[in-house]
Amino acid sequence: MKKIIALITLFGMAFLHGQVAIGKTAVSNPSVSLEFSDSEGRGLVLPYIEDSSGITENGTVIFDVADKKVKYLKGGSWFDLSVDGTGVVDLSIQSSKTEKSEAKVSIGIPTSVDGILVLEESNKAMILPKVASPHLNIVNPAPGMMVYDTIARQLAVYNGTVWSYWKP
Repeated sequence: MKKIIALITLFGMAFLHGQVAIGKTAVSNPSVSLEFSDSEGRGLVLPYIEDSSGITENGTVIFDVADKKVKYLKGGSWFDLSVDGTGVVDLSIQSSKTEKSEAKVSIGIPTSVDGILVLEESNKAMILPKVASPHLNIVNPAPGMMVYDTIARQLAVYNGTVWSYWKP
C-alpha cells in the first residue's frame, strides 16, 4: 500500500507547476510564479547584504547595507533603486544569526542558480504586494521593503528613511 501511495504521489508531482500564493488561496493567472495578498500595510523585505561582490546572477534584488540602498543586478552592474542614500538599517537583527547555506527556496524547476528565493520559471513572474500609498499605509516599514503602489502605479522601495518610486 505504501508503494502505491508513493507512486501516485510521485506521478502527481510530475504535473505540478511552481506557483505559490502567499496570504491568498491562489495566484491570479497562470503566468505568475509567486504572488502576495493585497492586504494593506505589508511589503516584501529584501535580504540585507553586507558584501555584494560575490553575487553574479543578473536580476538579483538586494538591500545593500553599505550604502543603504535597494539595488538590482543587470549586465553585471548594480543599479540603484533607492535614489536617496540617507537610509537607516539596524544590522543587529541579523548580526547574531548564522546563515544556513541550505536554507533556500526554489519555485519552479530547480537549477544551479544561487539565492535565498529563486523563481526558476522563464515564463512566469512575481507579483509584489499591492499597497495603496505605502508611505501613508505602512505604519512601520522595514529597510529594504518593496511594494507596488496601487495609487501611483509605481514600484515603491524603502531604504530605512524614505520611500523611492519607480515607474517604467
